[in-house]
Amino acid sequence: MNTGITVFKQLLQHLPRYEFNLCVRRYNGEYRARKFSSYDQFLCLAYAQMTGRESLRDIETCLNSHKEKLYHIGFRGDVSRTTLADANERRNWCIFQDFGQVLIGRAQRLYQDDPIAVELKQPLYAFDSTTIDLCLSLFPWAEFRTTKAAVKMHTLIDLRGPIPTWVTITTGKVHDVRMLDQLTVEKDAIYAMDRGYVDYARLYAIHQQGAFFVVRAKDNLKFKRLYSRPKDKEAGVRADQIINLVTLKSKKGYPEHLRRISFVDKERSKRLVFLTNNFDVTAETVAAIYKQRWQVELFFKWIKQHLRIKSFIGTSVNAVKSQIWVALCIYLLVAITKKELGVQCSLYTFLQILEVNLFEKRPILSVITDALRQKNNIDDEIQLNLFNY
Repeated sequence: MNTGITVFKQLLQHLPRYEFNLCVRRYNGEYRARKFSSYDQFLCLAYAQMTGRESLRDIETCLNSHKEKLYHIGFRGDVSRTTLADANERRNWCIFQDFGQVLIGRAQRLYQDDPIAVELKQPLYAFDSTTIDLCLSLFPWAEFRTTKAAVKMHTLIDLRGPIPTWVTITTGKVHDVRMLDQLTVEKDAIYAMDRGYVDYARLYAIHQQGAFFVVRAKDNLKFKRLYSRPKDKEAGVRADQIINLVTLKSKKGYPEHLRRISFVDKERSKRLVFLTNNFDVTAETVAAIYKQRWQVELFFKWIKQHLRIKSFIGTSVNAVKSQIWVALCIYLLVAITKKELGVQCSLYTFLQILEVNLFEKRPILSVITDALRQKNNIDDEIQLNLFNY
Protein backbone atom coordinates (compact mmCIF):
# COMPACT_ATOMS: atom_id res chain seq x y z
CA MET A 1 0.00 0.00 0.00
CA ASN A 2 1.18 3.52 -0.74
CA THR A 3 2.82 4.85 2.43
CA GLY A 4 1.91 8.39 1.36
CA ILE A 5 -1.75 7.73 2.17
CA THR A 6 -3.04 8.59 5.65
CA VAL A 7 -4.48 5.92 7.92
CA PHE A 8 -7.87 7.67 7.68
CA LYS A 9 -7.82 7.44 3.88
CA GLN A 10 -6.74 3.79 3.97
CA LEU A 11 -9.62 3.02 6.32
CA LEU A 12 -12.09 4.74 3.98
CA GLN A 13 -10.82 2.67 1.06
CA HIS A 14 -12.64 -0.28 2.61
CA LEU A 15 -15.95 1.55 2.05
CA PRO A 16 -17.94 0.67 -1.10
CA ARG A 17 -18.14 4.22 -2.47
CA TYR A 18 -20.36 3.19 -5.40
CA GLU A 19 -22.96 1.82 -2.96
CA PHE A 20 -22.78 5.04 -0.94
CA ASN A 21 -23.52 7.08 -4.07
CA LEU A 22 -26.52 4.84 -4.81
CA CYS A 23 -27.90 5.56 -1.33
CA VAL A 24 -27.40 9.30 -1.89
CA ARG A 25 -29.23 9.23 -5.23
CA ARG A 26 -32.06 7.14 -3.75
CA TYR A 27 -32.93 10.01 -1.36
CA ASN A 28 -31.86 12.89 -3.63
CA GLY A 29 -29.17 13.77 -1.11
CA GLU A 30 -27.37 16.27 -3.35
CA TYR A 31 -30.43 18.44 -3.97
CA ARG A 32 -29.29 22.08 -3.77
CA ALA A 33 -25.95 20.95 -2.30
CA ARG A 34 -23.43 23.15 -4.12
CA LYS A 35 -20.29 22.69 -2.04
CA PHE A 36 -20.91 20.33 0.88
CA SER A 37 -21.78 16.85 -0.42
CA SER A 38 -23.30 13.90 1.42
CA TYR A 39 -19.88 12.27 1.45
CA ASP A 40 -18.35 15.40 3.03
CA GLN A 41 -20.99 15.17 5.75
CA PHE A 42 -20.28 11.48 6.28
CA LEU A 43 -16.54 12.17 6.55
CA CYS A 44 -17.10 14.93 9.14
CA LEU A 45 -19.30 12.71 11.28
CA ALA A 46 -16.93 9.76 10.83
CA TYR A 47 -13.99 11.92 11.92
CA ALA A 48 -15.95 13.05 14.98
CA GLN A 49 -16.65 9.41 15.88
CA MET A 50 -13.05 8.31 15.39
CA THR A 51 -11.46 11.15 17.35
CA GLY A 52 -14.01 11.96 20.03
CA ARG A 53 -15.09 15.39 18.81
CA GLU A 54 -18.29 16.42 20.58
CA SER A 55 -19.30 19.79 19.11
CA LEU A 56 -19.59 21.45 15.72
CA ARG A 57 -16.90 23.97 16.57
CA ASP A 58 -14.62 21.19 17.76
CA ILE A 59 -15.06 19.29 14.46
CA GLU A 60 -14.47 22.45 12.39
CA THR A 61 -11.33 23.49 14.28
CA CYS A 62 -9.70 20.06 14.33
CA LEU A 63 -10.41 19.25 10.69
CA ASN A 64 -9.20 22.63 9.45
CA SER A 65 -5.97 22.12 11.38
CA HIS A 66 -5.33 19.31 8.85
CA LYS A 67 -6.55 21.38 5.89
CA GLU A 68 -3.70 20.38 3.56
CA LYS A 69 -4.67 16.68 3.99
CA LEU A 70 -8.44 16.98 3.63
CA TYR A 71 -8.57 16.88 -0.18
CA HIS A 72 -6.52 13.67 -0.30
CA ILE A 73 -8.82 12.08 2.29
CA GLY A 74 -11.87 12.81 0.13
CA PHE A 75 -13.24 16.18 1.28
CA ARG A 76 -14.39 18.36 -1.63
CA GLY A 77 -16.18 21.10 0.30
CA ASP A 78 -15.05 23.56 2.97
CA VAL A 79 -15.68 22.37 6.50
CA SER A 80 -17.64 24.83 8.61
CA ARG A 81 -19.89 24.28 11.57
CA THR A 82 -22.86 26.09 9.99
CA THR A 83 -22.68 24.00 6.81
CA LEU A 84 -22.42 20.77 8.80
CA ALA A 85 -25.28 21.82 11.08
CA ASP A 86 -27.51 22.57 8.06
CA ALA A 87 -26.66 19.21 6.49
CA ASN A 88 -27.48 17.35 9.72
CA GLU A 89 -30.83 19.11 9.93
CA ARG A 90 -31.91 18.78 6.29
CA ARG A 91 -30.19 15.87 4.58
CA ASN A 92 -32.19 12.65 4.91
CA TRP A 93 -30.78 10.36 7.61
CA CYS A 94 -32.01 7.35 5.61
CA ILE A 95 -28.93 7.77 3.38
CA PHE A 96 -26.74 6.63 6.27
CA GLN A 97 -29.24 3.97 7.34
CA ASP A 98 -29.24 2.38 3.89
CA PHE A 99 -25.46 2.58 3.69
CA GLY A 100 -25.26 0.96 7.10
CA GLN A 101 -27.32 -1.94 5.74
CA VAL A 102 -24.82 -2.30 2.88
CA LEU A 103 -21.96 -2.53 5.40
CA ILE A 104 -23.96 -4.99 7.52
CA GLY A 105 -24.28 -7.33 4.54
CA ARG A 106 -20.56 -7.08 3.83
CA ALA A 107 -19.58 -7.67 7.46
CA GLN A 108 -21.90 -10.69 7.75
CA ARG A 109 -20.26 -12.33 4.74
CA LEU A 110 -16.81 -11.79 6.26
CA TYR A 111 -17.74 -13.17 9.69
CA GLN A 112 -20.13 -15.93 8.63
CA ASP A 113 -17.60 -18.70 9.31
CA ASP A 114 -16.51 -17.42 12.73
CA PRO A 115 -17.16 -19.90 15.56
CA ILE A 116 -19.52 -19.19 18.43
CA ALA A 117 -19.49 -20.62 21.93
CA VAL A 118 -22.52 -22.85 21.27
CA GLU A 119 -22.36 -25.90 18.98
CA LEU A 120 -25.14 -25.06 16.50
CA LYS A 121 -25.61 -25.51 12.78
CA GLN A 122 -28.27 -22.84 12.36
CA PRO A 123 -27.78 -19.05 12.71
CA LEU A 124 -27.99 -17.59 16.21
CA TYR A 125 -29.20 -14.05 16.92
CA ALA A 126 -29.71 -11.92 20.03
CA PHE A 127 -32.37 -9.20 20.14
CA ASP A 128 -32.46 -6.32 22.63
CA SER A 129 -32.54 -2.54 22.95
CA THR A 130 -30.57 0.18 24.71
CA THR A 131 -31.83 3.55 25.91
CA ILE A 132 -29.87 6.73 25.13
CA ASP A 133 -30.81 9.51 27.55
CA LEU A 134 -31.43 13.03 26.21
CA CYS A 135 -32.25 16.43 27.67
CA LEU A 136 -36.00 17.04 27.48
CA SER A 137 -35.66 20.80 26.90
CA LEU A 138 -33.40 20.23 23.87
CA PHE A 139 -35.13 17.12 22.50
CA PRO A 140 -38.87 17.63 23.20
CA TRP A 141 -39.82 15.26 20.35
CA ALA A 142 -38.23 12.38 22.29
CA GLU A 143 -40.23 12.76 25.53
CA PHE A 144 -39.79 9.61 27.61
CA ARG A 145 -40.89 10.56 31.11
CA THR A 146 -42.11 13.77 32.76
CA THR A 147 -38.59 15.20 33.16
CA LYS A 148 -36.63 13.07 30.72
CA ALA A 149 -36.19 12.46 27.01
CA ALA A 150 -34.64 9.39 25.38
CA VAL A 151 -34.30 7.39 22.20
CA LYS A 152 -34.05 3.62 21.96
CA MET A 153 -31.81 1.66 19.63
CA HIS A 154 -33.42 -1.73 18.96
CA THR A 155 -30.77 -4.11 17.64
CA LEU A 156 -30.59 -7.65 16.33
CA ILE A 157 -27.07 -9.06 16.64
CA ASP A 158 -25.63 -11.92 14.62
CA LEU A 159 -23.58 -13.69 17.28
CA ARG A 160 -20.91 -14.62 14.74
CA GLY A 161 -18.93 -11.41 14.98
CA PRO A 162 -20.94 -9.99 16.69
CA ILE A 163 -22.44 -7.93 13.85
CA PRO A 164 -25.66 -5.87 14.12
CA THR A 165 -27.94 -7.13 11.35
CA TRP A 166 -31.05 -5.05 12.01
CA VAL A 167 -31.30 -1.71 13.79
CA THR A 168 -34.15 0.70 14.24
CA ILE A 169 -34.26 3.89 16.32
CA THR A 170 -37.40 4.99 18.14
CA THR A 171 -38.34 7.34 20.95
CA GLY A 172 -37.98 5.98 24.47
CA LYS A 173 -41.74 5.42 24.90
CA VAL A 174 -41.89 2.65 22.29
CA HIS A 175 -42.05 -0.72 24.08
CA ASP A 176 -39.43 -3.26 23.10
CA VAL A 177 -41.89 -6.04 22.33
CA ARG A 178 -43.53 -4.01 19.55
CA MET A 179 -40.35 -4.29 17.52
CA LEU A 180 -40.99 -8.01 17.05
CA ASP A 181 -43.70 -6.99 14.56
CA GLN A 182 -41.08 -5.31 12.35
CA LEU A 183 -38.41 -7.99 12.62
CA THR A 184 -37.77 -10.06 9.49
CA VAL A 185 -37.50 -13.62 10.76
CA GLU A 186 -35.09 -16.08 9.14
CA LYS A 187 -36.30 -19.67 8.85
CA ASP A 188 -34.52 -22.18 11.16
CA ALA A 189 -32.62 -19.37 12.95
CA ILE A 190 -32.63 -19.11 16.75
CA TYR A 191 -33.48 -15.81 18.49
CA ALA A 192 -32.38 -15.24 22.10
CA MET A 193 -34.31 -12.57 24.01
CA ASP A 194 -34.89 -11.32 27.53
CA ARG A 195 -38.25 -11.49 29.28
CA GLY A 196 -39.22 -8.02 28.06
CA TYR A 197 -40.09 -9.73 24.78
CA VAL A 198 -42.52 -12.24 26.26
CA ASP A 199 -45.66 -11.74 24.19
CA TYR A 200 -47.15 -15.10 23.34
CA ALA A 201 -48.93 -14.03 20.17
CA ARG A 202 -45.73 -12.50 18.78
CA LEU A 203 -43.65 -15.52 19.85
CA TYR A 204 -46.18 -17.76 18.12
CA ALA A 205 -45.74 -15.69 14.95
CA ILE A 206 -41.99 -16.47 15.08
CA HIS A 207 -42.83 -20.16 15.55
CA GLN A 208 -45.19 -20.15 12.54
CA GLN A 209 -42.45 -18.68 10.36
CA GLY A 210 -40.27 -21.72 11.04
CA ALA A 211 -37.80 -20.04 13.40
CA PHE A 212 -36.93 -20.79 17.03
CA PHE A 213 -36.78 -18.59 20.12
CA VAL A 214 -35.21 -18.83 23.56
CA VAL A 215 -36.70 -16.32 25.97
CA ARG A 216 -36.51 -15.92 29.71
CA ALA A 217 -39.90 -16.57 31.33
CA LYS A 218 -41.66 -14.05 33.54
CA ASP A 219 -42.12 -14.82 37.23
CA ASN A 220 -45.93 -14.95 36.92
CA LEU A 221 -45.93 -17.74 34.29
CA LYS A 222 -49.03 -19.94 34.61
CA PHE A 223 -48.76 -23.33 32.92
CA LYS A 224 -49.79 -26.97 32.97
CA ARG A 225 -47.01 -29.57 32.87
CA LEU A 226 -47.73 -32.33 30.35
CA TYR A 227 -44.60 -34.38 31.03
CA SER A 228 -40.97 -34.01 32.09
CA ARG A 229 -37.84 -34.97 30.21
CA PRO A 230 -34.63 -36.39 31.74
CA LYS A 231 -32.47 -33.70 33.36
CA ASP A 232 -28.81 -33.38 34.30
CA LYS A 233 -28.66 -31.77 37.74
CA GLU A 234 -24.87 -31.73 37.68
CA ALA A 235 -25.04 -29.40 34.65
CA GLY A 236 -27.43 -27.07 36.49
CA VAL A 237 -30.70 -28.26 34.90
CA ARG A 238 -33.47 -28.43 37.51
CA ALA A 239 -36.42 -29.08 35.20
CA ASP A 240 -37.01 -29.81 31.51
CA GLN A 241 -40.76 -29.85 30.89
CA ILE A 242 -43.25 -29.82 28.03
CA ILE A 243 -46.06 -27.46 28.99
CA ASN A 244 -49.24 -25.75 27.87
CA LEU A 245 -50.17 -22.22 28.84
CA VAL A 246 -53.38 -22.05 30.86
CA THR A 247 -54.59 -18.45 31.15
CA LEU A 248 -57.11 -17.39 28.53
CA LYS A 249 -54.99 -14.67 26.92
CA SER A 250 -51.73 -16.61 26.87
CA LYS A 251 -53.40 -19.80 25.60
CA LYS A 252 -55.07 -17.86 22.81
CA GLY A 253 -51.74 -16.22 21.90
CA TYR A 254 -49.73 -19.48 21.93
CA PRO A 255 -52.05 -22.50 21.52
CA GLU A 256 -49.30 -25.13 21.02
CA HIS A 257 -46.88 -26.85 23.40
CA LEU A 258 -43.87 -25.02 24.81
CA ARG A 259 -40.72 -26.25 26.48
CA ARG A 260 -39.94 -24.91 29.96
CA ILE A 261 -36.40 -25.25 31.32
CA SER A 262 -35.36 -24.34 34.85
CA PHE A 263 -31.63 -23.79 35.15
CA VAL A 264 -29.32 -22.75 37.98
CA ASP A 265 -26.41 -20.52 36.99
CA LYS A 266 -23.76 -21.72 39.41
CA GLU A 267 -21.44 -18.78 38.69
CA ARG A 268 -24.03 -16.27 39.89
CA SER A 269 -26.05 -18.63 42.11
CA LYS A 270 -29.16 -17.59 40.24
CA ARG A 271 -32.14 -19.63 39.07
CA LEU A 272 -33.36 -18.88 35.53
CA VAL A 273 -36.42 -20.19 33.69
CA PHE A 274 -36.48 -20.33 29.89
CA LEU A 275 -39.22 -20.88 27.33
CA THR A 276 -38.45 -22.21 23.88
CA ASN A 277 -40.15 -23.85 20.91
CA ASN A 278 -37.03 -25.91 20.16
CA PHE A 279 -37.53 -29.49 21.34
CA ASP A 280 -34.41 -30.95 19.72
CA VAL A 281 -31.43 -29.37 21.49
CA THR A 282 -30.42 -30.27 25.04
CA ALA A 283 -31.48 -28.18 28.05
CA GLU A 284 -27.83 -27.23 28.62
CA THR A 285 -27.65 -25.90 25.06
CA VAL A 286 -30.76 -23.78 25.63
CA ALA A 287 -29.10 -22.24 28.70
CA ALA A 288 -25.90 -21.65 26.71
CA ILE A 289 -27.91 -19.95 23.93
CA TYR A 290 -29.45 -17.56 26.43
CA LYS A 291 -26.04 -16.86 27.94
CA GLN A 292 -24.81 -15.77 24.49
CA ARG A 293 -27.52 -13.11 24.53
CA TRP A 294 -25.12 -11.07 26.65
CA GLN A 295 -23.16 -10.37 23.48
CA VAL A 296 -25.77 -7.77 22.54
CA GLU A 297 -25.33 -6.12 25.96
CA LEU A 298 -21.57 -6.03 25.36
CA PHE A 299 -22.18 -4.49 21.93
CA PHE A 300 -24.25 -1.68 23.47
CA LYS A 301 -21.61 -1.12 26.13
CA TRP A 302 -18.88 -1.05 23.46
CA ILE A 303 -20.49 1.56 21.24
CA LYS A 304 -21.51 3.74 24.18
CA GLN A 305 -17.98 3.73 25.58
CA HIS A 306 -15.96 3.95 22.36
CA LEU A 307 -18.26 5.79 19.93
CA ARG A 308 -20.06 9.10 20.37
CA ILE A 309 -23.79 8.48 20.76
CA LYS A 310 -24.34 9.90 24.27
CA SER A 311 -23.88 13.55 23.25
CA PHE A 312 -25.25 14.91 20.00
CA ILE A 313 -24.18 17.76 17.70
CA GLY A 314 -27.75 18.40 16.55
CA THR A 315 -31.14 18.33 18.29
CA SER A 316 -33.55 17.34 15.51
CA VAL A 317 -34.75 13.80 14.78
CA ASN A 318 -32.77 13.87 11.53
CA ALA A 319 -29.52 14.96 13.20
CA VAL A 320 -29.76 12.38 16.01
CA LYS A 321 -30.52 9.47 13.67
CA SER A 322 -27.78 10.56 11.24
CA GLN A 323 -25.20 10.58 14.04
CA ILE A 324 -26.27 7.18 15.40
CA TRP A 325 -26.20 5.56 11.97
CA VAL A 326 -22.79 7.01 11.13
CA ALA A 327 -21.53 5.64 14.48
CA LEU A 328 -22.81 2.20 13.49
CA CYS A 329 -21.17 2.58 10.06
CA ILE A 330 -17.83 3.28 11.77
CA TYR A 331 -18.23 0.21 14.00
CA LEU A 332 -18.91 -1.90 10.91
CA LEU A 333 -16.09 -0.27 8.92
CA VAL A 334 -13.58 -1.01 11.68
CA ALA A 335 -14.85 -4.60 11.93
CA ILE A 336 -14.60 -5.04 8.12
CA THR A 337 -11.10 -3.54 7.92
CA LYS A 338 -9.85 -5.66 10.83
CA LYS A 339 -11.15 -8.82 9.16
CA GLU A 340 -9.87 -7.99 5.68
CA LEU A 341 -6.39 -7.15 6.98
CA GLY A 342 -6.31 -10.23 9.22
CA VAL A 343 -5.40 -8.23 12.33
CA GLN A 344 -5.18 -10.38 15.47
CA CYS A 345 -6.33 -8.08 18.27
CA SER A 346 -9.60 -7.00 19.83
CA LEU A 347 -11.89 -4.58 18.01
CA TYR A 348 -11.40 -2.02 20.77
CA THR A 349 -7.60 -2.20 20.57
CA PHE A 350 -7.76 -1.89 16.78
CA LEU A 351 -9.98 1.21 17.00
CA GLN A 352 -7.84 2.72 19.78
CA ILE A 353 -4.67 2.45 17.68
CA LEU A 354 -6.41 3.91 14.61
CA GLU A 355 -7.71 6.89 16.62
CA VAL A 356 -4.28 8.14 17.65
CA ASN A 357 -2.70 7.49 14.23
CA LEU A 358 -5.48 8.77 11.99
CA PHE A 359 -3.29 11.18 9.98
CA GLU A 360 -0.12 9.07 9.98
CA LYS A 361 1.13 8.24 6.48
CA ARG A 362 1.95 4.59 7.07
CA PRO A 363 0.20 1.34 6.14
CA ILE A 364 -2.43 0.38 8.71
CA LEU A 365 -0.95 -3.08 9.16
CA SER A 366 2.45 -1.57 9.98
CA VAL A 367 0.92 0.88 12.47
CA ILE A 368 -1.03 -1.90 14.22
CA THR A 369 1.94 -4.30 14.31
CA ASP A 370 4.29 -1.70 15.82
CA ALA A 371 1.72 -0.62 18.40
CA LEU A 372 1.01 -4.20 19.49
CA ARG A 373 4.74 -4.99 19.69
CA GLN A 374 5.31 -1.91 21.85
CA LYS A 375 2.36 -2.84 24.07
CA ASN A 376 3.73 -6.37 24.55
CA ASN A 377 7.17 -4.98 25.41
CA ILE A 378 5.64 -2.65 28.02
CA ASP A 379 3.65 -5.55 29.48
CA ASP A 380 6.82 -7.63 29.69
CA GLU A 381 8.69 -4.80 31.47
CA ILE A 382 5.88 -4.39 33.97
CA GLN A 383 5.88 -8.12 34.64
CA LEU A 384 9.67 -8.11 35.11
CA ASN A 385 9.43 -5.22 37.58
CA LEU A 386 6.91 -7.18 39.62
CA PHE A 387 9.40 -10.02 40.02
CA ASN A 388 12.18 -7.59 40.93
CA TYR A 389 10.37 -6.30 43.98
